[in-house]
Amino acid sequence: MDYFRKMCGCGRDNCRPGLLGLLPKPDVSETLWSFIGALCGIGVVAWLCDRVASPGDGFVLIGSFGASAVLAYGAPGAPFSQPRNLLGGHVLSALVGVFVARNLGVPGLAGMSGADAQVLSTAWLAPAVAVAAAIALMHLTDTLHPPGGATALIAVTGSPQIQALGYKYAVVPVAAGAAALLVVALLVNNIPRGRRYPRHWW
Repeated sequence: MDYFRKMCGCGRDNCRPGLLGLLPKPDVSETLWSFIGALCGIGVVAWLCDRVASPGDGFVLIGSFGASAVLAYGAPGAPFSQPRNLLGGHVLSALVGVFVARNLGVPGLAGMSGADAQVLSTAWLAPAVAVAAAIALMHLTDTLHPPGGATALIAVTGSPQIQALGYKYAVVPVAAGAAALLVVALLVNNIPRGRRYPRHWW
């Protein structure tokens, strides 16, 4: 019965803090700074994709950056939001995702023959293996960053443009975009007196 009882939860005030801790309800100022940080962070990455990047260099805006913005600007004190996690989690997950895509195949590709067709037969497994392996590697390296799971998944299920990047995906857009989010987090999160970022670098 304990197994099913755990599914009922323990209430907002009765649970012991977990990895993120019990976050208090943010006040108006905290909400405003979270908004400003996310606006600037995602804005910088989107601007780089639109104005600075040249065609074919792979600088694309990936969905996992949106989740990173929630952590870096909405919960800058959380363990998952720290620079080691933000950068390490994304880059390691990207490398895992590309490795899995190259060795298990990419779901949904058609028109293959020969050896490629044999790889395609395991492609349905690739998304699950990529995310699971990324989580395991982030745990082992103390770089757990939840958006990293999405970064690994995108490496396997992303557009042909992303697939064509191969391991370059881990550098551009992943490392470059995560670094831009980090720089904005350092600049914006330390403006208000009540915020401090990062809590630690390593």
